Amino acid sequence: MQVFRGFQHPGIASACALTIGNFDGVHRGHQAMLALLRSEAQHRGLPSCVMSFEPHPRDFFAARLGKPELAPARIATLRDKLSELERCGINQVVVLRFDERLAALSAQDFISQVLGRGLNARYVLVGDDFRFGAKRQGDYATLDAAGRTHGFDVARMMSYEVHGLRVSSSAVREALAAGDMEAAARLLGRPYSISGHVVHGQKLGRSLGASAPGADDGFRTLNLRFPHDKPAAMGIYAVRTHGLGEQPLDGVASLGVRPTIEDAGRVLLEVHCLAWPADLGCNGAYGKLVRVELLHKLRDEARYEGLEALTAAIRRDVDNARAFLATHAAVRRQTTRDRI
Repeated sequence: MQVFRGFQHPGIASACALTIGNFDGVHRGHQAMLALLRSEAQHRGLPSCVMSFEPHPRDFFAARLGKPELAPARIATLRDKLSELERCGINQVVVLRFDERLAALSAQDFISQVLGRGLNARYVLVGDDFRFGAKRQGDYATLDAAGRTHGFDVARMMSYEVHGLRVSSSAVREALAAGDMEAAARLLGRPYSISGHVVHGQKLGRSLGASAPGADDGFRTLNLRFPHDKPAAMGIYAVRTHGLGEQPLDGVASLGVRPTIEDAGRVLLEVHCLAWPADLGCNGAYGKLVRVELLHKLRDEARYEGLEALTAAIRRDVDNARAFLATHAAVRRQTTRDRI
């Protein structure tokens, strides 16, 4: 899959079948739309293309109004969104910077400058609530009329439902905010996960609880940065980490701002693997790209009076994560046997 920042690049396709949206989370509704796009693109002999935006348009307008509370909580990083789009078989992604210039484009200018001259879209697929152009003046009817004039086909996909519930990024955010990771997984079609390169932290975890049974190096953690200050999920979780060996590693993780340690507002995902791979040594994980599945929320973040209280809380989290993961593994084995 090719990724372009803007559409003025020599490698971009000369024509395409296109869909437009933020695709935060790439949930099951998005996946159904992307499958339809791929089918239509193949039928027309065109590459499939997704146009998305960074920052999220609502982030932009919230900042312009000076009201950060209006910005949506972010489900996925750009890296994770692009990874899921690639997994869905998309040929190319165009990421447009949402700024004053783009926000000011009228619906007709967006059609002529972006869909026409920019991408030469020959087929455009949108959702049933799609709006575009300055002051959201354009809708499906606007796009359909323009398609007849400019020579591209237009289609829309109605809402996708799971067990009677409309699948949307808002529904995923609500599930994550409530700590209902099973509901989030049903909406996403997979466990909720965050990926990133392991970076250096304060290494405080190595000294915390070093005397705990089975914790010779304390609570060693993998640190991943979450580049948005308003993640859809926050708290302490039982997790499974991929990318440090042939098998995923069970663990416990904190996603948040670390109020007892620094409370700096910087969001960090800290993962303590219950069984650290011996071949990695103390520093072998740094720089590796890992993916962390957040399987079950244990509790919210909390501020503690000191490191001793924090250490005791981490020990309880480790015990609770072990108990959940043992049950989770048993359920998975039984489900596998039932399928066989």
